[in-house]
Amino acid sequence: MQTTEATNSYRSWSLALCTAGAFQCAATAADADRGKLSEAQSTYQRDRSACISEQSGQDRATCLREASAALQEARRGGLHDGEARFEQNRLLRCDSQPLADRADCVRRMNGEGTTSGSVEGGGILRELVTPVAPPQRN
Repeated sequence: MQTTEATNSYRSWSLALCTAGAFQCAATAADADRGKLSEAQSTYQRDRSACISEQSGQDRATCLREASAALQEARRGGLHDGEARFEQNRLLRCDSQPLADRADCVRRMNGEGTTSGSVEGGGILRELVTPVAPPQRN
């Protein structure tokens, strides 16, 4: 009889510990979601300020609409780390270049050379000058 009581006691404690662990995980997840939402709200406020002060490069109505849509998407959990995607796309641009030009493209995308222009102005020009020795004549 004592074995049955001890087994039931262990099961009760195991169940209690599992339940406590589940609640802890849920609380941690909720805290993470609150942090993401708070970050999204802060980003929205910065974007909105840029729109109102006309520093975004867009007309005010479009800018405010975009900022609001981004906040809504963040609340749904649809926004991802743009920096990581930017890094991935940055080097993917070089894949469309001829094989002989890809190495130079990657060097330009990694910041070598000079950069001029802007997205607002129609594009960014990256230039890398690579000295090449002339072929030797016999």
